[in-house]
Amino acid sequence: MKRFSGKGVNDAVAIGNVSVFKRAVGNVSRTVTDDPEREIKRVEAAREKAIGQLSKIYEKTLREFGQEQAQIFDLHIMMLEDYDYNESIQNIIRTQRVNAEYAVAVTCESFAKMFASMIDTYMQARAADVKDISSRLIACLCGADSEIGSGSGKTIICADDLAPSETVSLDKDRVMAFVTAFGSSNSHTAILARSMGIPAVIGAGEEFLSSIKNGDRLIVDGGTGELIIAPDEETEKAYLSKQQDSERKKALLCKLKGKPSVTKDGREIAIYANISGIGELDAALANDAGGIGLFRSEFLYLESDSFPTEEQQLAAYRKVLEGMAGRTVIIRTLDIGADKQIDYFGLESEPNPALGFRAVRICLTRPEVFKTQLRALYRASVYGRLGIMFPMITSVSEVEKCLAACEQAKSELKAEGLPFSEAVELGIMIETPAAAIISDRLAPMVDFFSVGTNDLTQYTLACDRQNARLEPFVDTHHEAVLRLIELAAKNAHNHGKQIGICGELAADTSLTKAFLKMGIDELSVSPPFVLPLKEAVRGIDLS
Repeated sequence: MKRFSGKGVNDAVAIGNVSVFKRAVGNVSRTVTDDPEREIKRVEAAREKAIGQLSKIYEKTLREFGQEQAQIFDLHIMMLEDYDYNESIQNIIRTQRVNAEYAVAVTCESFAKMFASMIDTYMQARAADVKDISSRLIACLCGADSEIGSGSGKTIICADDLAPSETVSLDKDRVMAFVTAFGSSNSHTAILARSMGIPAVIGAGEEFLSSIKNGDRLIVDGGTGELIIAPDEETEKAYLSKQQDSERKKALLCKLKGKPSVTKDGREIAIYANISGIGELDAALANDAGGIGLFRSEFLYLESDSFPTEEQQLAAYRKVLEGMAGRTVIIRTLDIGADKQIDYFGLESEPNPALGFRAVRICLTRPEVFKTQLRALYRASVYGRLGIMFPMITSVSEVEKCLAACEQAKSELKAEGLPFSEAVELGIMIETPAAAIISDRLAPMVDFFSVGTNDLTQYTLACDRQNARLEPFVDTHHEAVLRLIELAAKNAHNHGKQIGICGELAADTSLTKAFLKMGIDELSVSPPFVLPLKEAVRGIDLS
């Protein structure tokens, strides 16, 4: 029996036999060809096949997890179509007269090193994407089955790492869990694992991978990150009991559906869902969300090849408002930049995009884009209870400009005879220290605050949230972050305004009581966390 540990990313236990996953990219041999053009045609055919696979993965992810999770596969398709990437492969084949697989592997190594050496963390992350698409391309060239866990029976997949496309391709009927030697708890793969409900541990280390082999018995604790190879009978029995307890707890949570989110002393707390697109609306409803606390409107822009029209946006906003049947829906205005880039916006590359041209800064400097969205939002407001929220606020003047843009949109609609609701509430994200510190001045200007704890933590602690090396330095419970949230809550209530939290900390039940004591009125989380949060709220006594 051997014990290892990594980072648990989904609180569930799996016990089963191992299937070790190895990629084709690491096993490519160099052979000389007498017909380079034939090899180039093979690459072109493989590329079309790979694009077809990715298109299906994109549709599956969009349907099951929403646009924010699916957009990575759009990026992968664009990378496969990239001129420089394909030219490199063709040049290697022609000049060295080598096989297609080898040319792809060499290009992969070259491009991955180039991205990894860049200062911009967003571009650094593209190194993993190059490896992913190259592995898929080589698998297509070799005629290999790219589906992981495609054998019979359920297994635990163990790998050096899993790319997002590999993770979303996991067949939950055949894969009970996965473990990777490397990776970050903030990676796209980890986020997908949480969304899929698959027990997972990442960053288990190279020693773990060298100690495991096909068929080994393994215990995976996705909560603690503990891994046990070849457990003895007593240990396996203990974890089996833990697994059964977890399943019983899930069944009990389902019984909370329809019950009020009220503390023991009678304080009602709104528990809403964060969604990245219309595809997640069913999950929000199935998990008994009281409303939508964060609808990320940028998915409409990310899935389009050009600026979405007013009518296209209206259709999407109307669908989510009608779907929530009178419950609150808070839609965040366009929030791109930093780690979310859209080619047709023509944004310049920045050395520090997290502190650069993003979110409300783009909207206020591109008024036509902003106005189109605001008009669509106000027109949709007649179909439900709408709140509009502005991200990345740092000053009073930014809020004044946002409010003025809203008034202009309403005036135009009125002049054109297009209906809209006057009951739309306007709010701002508290996700910069500046907004929290001047929240006493901002509160009188809006109807509500919503705290974005991911960015607030990043900016308060000066730690780039996309940089895996900084994980040891990111303390999400840092006193400074909690003080800023408390300050914003105090100032909101001093002016009779509501305040919620829509960042990941909202799902951290170890902080729920502290947040409620601060006066937080609403907590908005990913759909799977709604019921566990409701359970936590119902168990708290604030008296």
